[in-house]
Amino acid sequence: MSEQIPIIDRRSFLTGLGAGSAALATLLASDALCDTATVESDGLGGLPHFAPKAKRVIYLFQSGAPSQMDLFDHKPGLANRRADELPDSIRQGQRLTGMTASQASFPVAPSMFKFAQHGESGAWLSELLPHTAKLADELCFVKTLHTQAINHDPAITFFQTGAQLAGRPSMGAWLSYGLGSMNENLPAFVAMVSAPTVGSGGQPLYDRLWGSGFLPTKYQGVKFRSVGDPVLYLSDPPGTDKAMRRRMLDDLARLNAVNLEKFGDPEISTRIAQYELAFRMQSSVPELTDVTQEPEHTFELYGDAAKKPGSYAYNCLLARRLVERGVRFVQLFHRGWDQHTKLPEGIRTQCNDTDQGSAALIQDLKQRGLLKDTLVIWGGEFGRTVYCQGKLTADDYGRDHHPRCFSIWMAGGGVKPGVSYGQTDDYSYNIAENAVHVHDLHATMLHCLGIDHERLTFKFQGRYYRLTDVHGRVVPELLA
Repeated sequence: MSEQIPIIDRRSFLTGLGAGSAALATLLASDALCDTATVESDGLGGLPHFAPKAKRVIYLFQSGAPSQMDLFDHKPGLANRRADELPDSIRQGQRLTGMTASQASFPVAPSMFKFAQHGESGAWLSELLPHTAKLADELCFVKTLHTQAINHDPAITFFQTGAQLAGRPSMGAWLSYGLGSMNENLPAFVAMVSAPTVGSGGQPLYDRLWGSGFLPTKYQGVKFRSVGDPVLYLSDPPGTDKAMRRRMLDDLARLNAVNLEKFGDPEISTRIAQYELAFRMQSSVPELTDVTQEPEHTFELYGDAAKKPGSYAYNCLLARRLVERGVRFVQLFHRGWDQHTKLPEGIRTQCNDTDQGSAALIQDLKQRGLLKDTLVIWGGEFGRTVYCQGKLTADDYGRDHHPRCFSIWMAGGGVKPGVSYGQTDDYSYNIAENAVHVHDLHATMLHCLGIDHERLTFKFQGRYYRLTDVHGRVVPELLA
């Protein structure tokens, strides 16, 4: 005789909803929801710890490691040392990657690009970044960032999670967990990926880079795609209308609430929340991603590439539209900065793809009054060596990975504009003063958001974890 399926009577059904019913009520779509542009939900109690300068973050991650010497860290003295051997006193026995460790020679390769000072701040920028250069007085340059990782995946993972090994929550997941959402109809954390218009995309990027690690999965980032539905499974199945979808989700939510009460598994709560968010996103996301209604002057600002879904400029424009609607953390990944050889050709392509979009985003946010409480960060996972990888010629060179010092810039909520912080040595190989570690960057970013980095924690396997692990310090010189 087959096993009889138990019948849930009315009393058991209603009792089973229990504590889950209160949470469920807030998740079900309803006209009674408050203004979705201002609603705060699902964050930790007691946060922010103090008055924040920034409410949201846009992180423009340049995957592959841009060369600091060809963009921001001007070293005019290297012109007289071209092709000289890198002195042992500079290298100091520091480890090399397997790609250059066996080279017989380490010839110095000065940048072939012209630099000039810009704005009242006098910031040095390469000729490759004409649009960014116009905003020099809006930007806070950090020239002494450093990291332990010397290869791409652990270095990118370290930037995203505060650890080189996979498994920790990403930056955006920590913020989603700590501060919650500002819009019930969109994710708190969105990730997008673009690739160069010419050549290979370079290093792969994995979904775990915007994952939630050991935090509940409702805090993970939602990846927006450039082909098909912006978010997977956003469209209703064939033959299903919106009313049928609503009835199905209502029934499914009630059954999930019974299981939540019975088993107490937080992933069931996540499942309820994500079904409801997906339903609401069916209305919010198509409007969000339709940039055709933007005025023509927007595309004059961002460039024609902003009309092409999946391009870096399009993703920058979408980032503005996302934060405008209350998304807490937007991360753009742009691949292709890994120029081990033919750097002059490759870096030109990358700058042509990204310079105008990055600068336009800053200008767009500012003219809309959003920059003052939006923190924008631009940078890669490490820097590039002063010595040439491969053969140095009159018009070509390559550079290997260099974690000892590299440059990023920040703008907006909470950071001091018109500042260039830190100095490297004459070879842009070691830090001369004012070092900033990746953990310090994370601590400073959280501070701008009103968070004490030592107090945003999550207990897992008997230990309290945080984004900055057991390290990190806020860098006051970078703060407005």
